[in-house]
Amino acid sequence: MTRPIEDYAMIGDLHTLALVARDGTIDWLCLPRFDSEACFASLLHDDDAGHWALRPVDGEATCSREYLGHSLVLRTRWRAQEGEVEVVDFMPPRGEAADVVRLVRGLRGRVPLTTRLSLRFDYGSLRPWLRTGVRPCVAVAGPHAVWVTATVPWQHEDGVLSASFSVAEGEEVSFVMTYRESHLPAPQRADPGTALAQTREFWRDWVSRCTYHGEWADDVRRSLVLLKGLTYAPTGGIVAAGTTSLPEQPGGVRNWDYRYCWLRDATFTLQALLGTGYVAEARAWREWLVRAVAGDPAKLQIMYGLDGTHRLPETELDWLSGYAGSRPVRVGNAAAAQLQLDVWGEVLDGLHLAREAGLRVTHVAWDLQRALLDWLEGHWDQPDNGLWEVRGPRRHFVHSQVMVWAGLDRAVHSVESHGLDGPVDRWRALRAQIHDEVCARGFDPERNTFTQFYGSKGLDAALLLLPQAGFLPWEDPRMAGTLEAVQRELGHEGFLRRYDPDADRGGDGLPGTEGAFLACTFWLADALQGVGRRREARTLFERLLGLRNDVGLLSEEYDPVAGRQLGNTPQAYSLVGLVNVARHLGGGGTGVVPRVGRAVGHDGAHGATARRPSPEGEQ
Repeated sequence: MTRPIEDYAMIGDLHTLALVARDGTIDWLCLPRFDSEACFASLLHDDDAGHWALRPVDGEATCSREYLGHSLVLRTRWRAQEGEVEVVDFMPPRGEAADVVRLVRGLRGRVPLTTRLSLRFDYGSLRPWLRTGVRPCVAVAGPHAVWVTATVPWQHEDGVLSASFSVAEGEEVSFVMTYRESHLPAPQRADPGTALAQTREFWRDWVSRCTYHGEWADDVRRSLVLLKGLTYAPTGGIVAAGTTSLPEQPGGVRNWDYRYCWLRDATFTLQALLGTGYVAEARAWREWLVRAVAGDPAKLQIMYGLDGTHRLPETELDWLSGYAGSRPVRVGNAAAAQLQLDVWGEVLDGLHLAREAGLRVTHVAWDLQRALLDWLEGHWDQPDNGLWEVRGPRRHFVHSQVMVWAGLDRAVHSVESHGLDGPVDRWRALRAQIHDEVCARGFDPERNTFTQFYGSKGLDAALLLLPQAGFLPWEDPRMAGTLEAVQRELGHEGFLRRYDPDADRGGDGLPGTEGAFLACTFWLADALQGVGRRREARTLFERLLGLRNDVGLLSEEYDPVAGRQLGNTPQAYSLVGLVNVARHLGGGGTGVVPRVGRAVGHDGAHGATARRPSPEGEQ
């Protein structure tokens, strides 16, 4: 039976993550990194693709679960006929090897339990060689090796480890699964009690640095912890989500691999981190960004691997049936090779935001920005695939052109306010030209709305970002009309789709539909706040908070008719949206981040610039 996406909780060690279902089964784990091959992939197939189940024998047992404080230590309490137990699942922050620790503690009575561990590397296709006559048990398959220790004896049958045992009040049973590359010496396995104490202390220390104390503070902290859990510690890169191929439409083909780092997330992520006091994480993300995009600006990609890898070839895993029959299952992402002009603007905007917030910036960053701007000047008027990575014909997407405008705008501001060198008069002229063209060709006066692309009859939720980019103020009647049109035409049971895939004769190049896009609905809440409809904004934000599962996770999309989450999970874009809207609505932040963009007048002339906070260091 396919478990609902909202059934899953996340544990992780800042290199990878595991998804733990409500029934105690780990259905997804890639080792050693987020983007590695999965050794538990039953999420996308069935138990034969690898899993680790742990639960009471009593089939009628009920459970509740929570994270211990603001951490990624998951506690599940089971109530069975024979008594109560709790299972504590966690991954200690990575040392020399990756560990998954599962502790079973007796709370009342004596409860029989069972566990079943089936390792299947390479997304379920590779059964390891198991040595069970030694302690710990060892599983080896090509480059992969796993050591499994337990305080109860294992049984081995047909490549599966299993155990049946019982736990009385005050007793504890522990399991530790340790991964390391097979050519390396056996690592030291984690001591469960010590590892638990150290993991909880790590998260207590990390959360103590949060400077947000406004409304919804606990919700913000939970989202920040999950966002931290999506961070690849060695490089500072943040993956878009922890999974691949969870569908936008169950049974459909809109299934993508999100275990990579998207450049367009940069500005919103920097806002969320800087606005809540996480300067070190913001700096690491900014530095990852600079390293990843260094080189030929003509070869800028929309996404990169965790370490800045460029090649992310997309392949289909035909031996997997897919989540709820949603095929194909994809690894890699062909959209990495698309032309999406907005990414140039997003990178320039993100680096500008870092400078405005006072992060110490080297001259290399400005040299990079100059190279990106030089390329943009010669290619800004090309059609592209847009931020939604459509696989249909290239178009002149309005959001793409606005972000090109934003990149030029930030460059002009950097020269004017920071004394950096550059052809500012030429940039000003091109900025004005693009502004005029977008307003002339990307606006439908009959409907009083901007459109998805020049000449389109469709709309795009990203149009709500124009004021945040500084392109037009919310007071402009064209933005008021666009907000009304987007709500009317893209609204879905009170939430927002990102665009209409059937508009303009199905111009996104893919069959099927999708759910309401959660990041876009957060943008709608921000937009309602921007036009002064604060009560509506708060109501919508509270409704969005209610979509999270019992431990605070949000995926990419939501089906309001079926009442279920859709798409890859946990989704960084959704979590960042939650944090930023809470900051804007709830106040209480003491971070050092200005809002995106500068106010512009109705004719595109610039007003006052954002206040610059006290700098950490100058350019």
